[in-house]
Amino acid sequence: MAQRKKKLKKKRHTANREPEFDSDGGEFELAAEIKDDDSPGRKLPCFPASSDCLSDVEPDTRELVRAQNKKKKKSGGFQSMGLSYPVYKGVMKKGYKVPTPIQRKTIPVILDGKDMVAMARTGSGKTAAFLVPMFEKLKAPHAQTGARALILTPTRELALQTMKFTKELGKFTGLKTALILGGDRMDDQFAALHENPDIIIGTPGRLMHVVMEMNLKLQSVEYVVFDEADRLFEMGFAEQLQEIIQRLPDTRQTLLFSATLPKLLVEFARAGLTEPVLIRLDVDSKLSDQIKLSFFHLRVDDKPAMLLHLLRHVVKPQEQTVVFAATKHHVEYLKELLSSEGLECAYIYSALDQTARKINIGKFVHRKAMVLIVTDVAARGIDIPLLDNVINYNFPSKAKLFLHRVGRVGRAGRSGTTYSLVCPDEMPFVYDLHLFLGRPVQLATPEHTPGNSDGVFGRVPQSILDDEGSHLITAHENSLDLQNLHRVSENAYKQYLKSRPNPSPESIRRVKSTDLSSMAVHPLLGSGLEKMELERLQIVDAIKGYKSKSTIFEINSNSKSQASEVMRTKRSKDTRLVEKFSKRREDLAAESRLCNSLCFHQGVFSAVVGGKRRGPQENVEERPKNKKSRQTGKDEHYYIPYRPKDFDSERGLSLSGEGTAFEQQASSAVLDLMGDAGDEDRKRKRFVRETGKEEQQKKKIRIDGGQVISNKKKKKKNLYPSSRSRGRRGPNFPSPAGPQQTPSGRRVRSELKTNAQILKQRKKKQKHQFLQSGGLKKLHVKNKQWLGEVKKSGFGRGGQKKGKMRKRL
Repeated sequence: MAQRKKKLKKKRHTANREPEFDSDGGEFELAAEIKDDDSPGRKLPCFPASSDCLSDVEPDTRELVRAQNKKKKKSGGFQSMGLSYPVYKGVMKKGYKVPTPIQRKTIPVILDGKDMVAMARTGSGKTAAFLVPMFEKLKAPHAQTGARALILTPTRELALQTMKFTKELGKFTGLKTALILGGDRMDDQFAALHENPDIIIGTPGRLMHVVMEMNLKLQSVEYVVFDEADRLFEMGFAEQLQEIIQRLPDTRQTLLFSATLPKLLVEFARAGLTEPVLIRLDVDSKLSDQIKLSFFHLRVDDKPAMLLHLLRHVVKPQEQTVVFAATKHHVEYLKELLSSEGLECAYIYSALDQTARKINIGKFVHRKAMVLIVTDVAARGIDIPLLDNVINYNFPSKAKLFLHRVGRVGRAGRSGTTYSLVCPDEMPFVYDLHLFLGRPVQLATPEHTPGNSDGVFGRVPQSILDDEGSHLITAHENSLDLQNLHRVSENAYKQYLKSRPNPSPESIRRVKSTDLSSMAVHPLLGSGLEKMELERLQIVDAIKGYKSKSTIFEINSNSKSQASEVMRTKRSKDTRLVEKFSKRREDLAAESRLCNSLCFHQGVFSAVVGGKRRGPQENVEERPKNKKSRQTGKDEHYYIPYRPKDFDSERGLSLSGEGTAFEQQASSAVLDLMGDAGDEDRKRKRFVRETGKEEQQKKKIRIDGGQVISNKKKKKKNLYPSSRSRGRRGPNFPSPAGPQQTPSGRRVRSELKTNAQILKQRKKKQKHQFLQSGGLKKLHVKNKQWLGEVKKSGFGRGGQKKGKMRKRL
């Protein structure tokens, strides 16, 4: 009886659980709720499961379900987008509940089949925004057609990350993905493309090389994504992208995604967009509110000491940090320096081997190393989930590059901190950044506390630099490698300065007019210092800024000497000029103080740059009245300024970095009167146009490794057929019936192997494996055993054999 009761209870439980199980998949069943019905206990009718009904009408039913879900489900979720079940299941499995703003805006537009240019700040879910509609459009694998989606990324790490993300999100769709990266074996990539993948993810250099080797048509591609589009068009991938785009069909859907995209789509004309939709979010708030910024002013030579102090005392031990340096030589030097000081670190730069890059990223992600030192190769797209800090060892020369670097932290609503080490020659770039963000530069004052230090620009106490500097000196003395790497990094920095783009003129002007001597110690560093220590620092600063009133001619000379008389007369002559200069400097200092106190920008803070200087004696409140009463020939209502309001923001986002000011466009419009003349060809004895050189350059294209390959269809070294002949031959590649011949009648050696050659190669391989596995030794032992047995059984006389018989054996 007891057993029967238990069975009954189990049955009831299962009966109760069944509706729960159905409701899990019921996101996509027709919502059949009848609210007006009086009998709540009555079971409601619903659609049969897909396994029960496999008729020809099934696809239409699914469309009905999708349409119904789209109407009925609560707006704002992924359910309201009408996604198919496998795609939605992948999204839910990944842990996404509600779409981010960029996903909510872009996914419906992409599903409608329109081209798009989309911008949203870092860590806002752009990758899912183009992957989810891609899965929805491709639906399921196709046996006959080639690749139907192509995703291009600027760096290998970003491509690997996109691949991982694609596999996770598209787990239930069954779509095949091929990864085409530089640094990996080309044979494997040819094989991957032979397996007829639905999605190709790759970097432009290697993808173009593979496409040209295999002569791929890419005519079946219907969905193209340029991830970090601005970087792709900036990095010099123009030729590679052109080669790939030419092979794509005109009916494709093209999407451009990045955190920093300009408003003018002319700059992306090469991507072949047709009537694109522009979606730009976070144009005003380009940075997440959760990211705190700190700027430290110091000399170039003090940067290593400051970096050590930050990693040891400011950053918590359990927090992970990414350090951005200018060149790969800086990365190598810093890696050696931190390792010698006992800080475990990983490192990445573009010239590093692909395997080493993967190992180093893995080391950092799995928290074996808490510091990752990188160049700008890792500035874009890399998503390290629990990253806490970013340190700019060298300040970036472009404002949007700063956004991408800083965007490694504060992803998906998490908080993070950024520390920037700024030397005097990088100061204009800090002002450029603040122009771009539309924020004022906050110079540190004694009133600042560590709690309100966000965006503060302060100095570093000398005592901190002295402590760490002494460690560094001993470390350099004990290590020859460190000395050599330091010297190399200094030379590299000189070369880097030559190639670094110039800051805007208004930022240079503002830096000159800013008085940095009044800047206090940064609140993050000054909080632990005593009052005496701060006073000592001020005295040291006063000594640093001391200028003697007597010139070099007057030192150790009498007042009656000729040199002192000359200087006295010169002083009396130039008194008026000296007074004028000192007064002007005081005015500038007063203006900068006034600007800082009033937060000198409403819309764009560069508007103050060309403003009229005010004397400190003028009353600030009276000025607007005077200005209003003064008659100007400008009607504010109809006046069109020659620069738009968002000029600085758009200049920071533009690909060239020049902006679109009229003066820049005008300077590039040059009339070439002597254009047709060209150069004199001595052999032909006539003038020749330069066009031939351009055509020659077009014939050659640079690939991902830096090598230059021919753009012709026939190449001397054809990697693809040779890789096929190594045993990748399938039913599509039959061996030739007879010897091939050229039109002229010459015999050509076939690239494809005959049966005899294949057998010979197999035997050779087997022999090699036999010798490698110690087969000869085993044979010797076997023969010895056999010989012993023969001896023992030899004619019934045992092992004692004498004379001729023994010799014979």
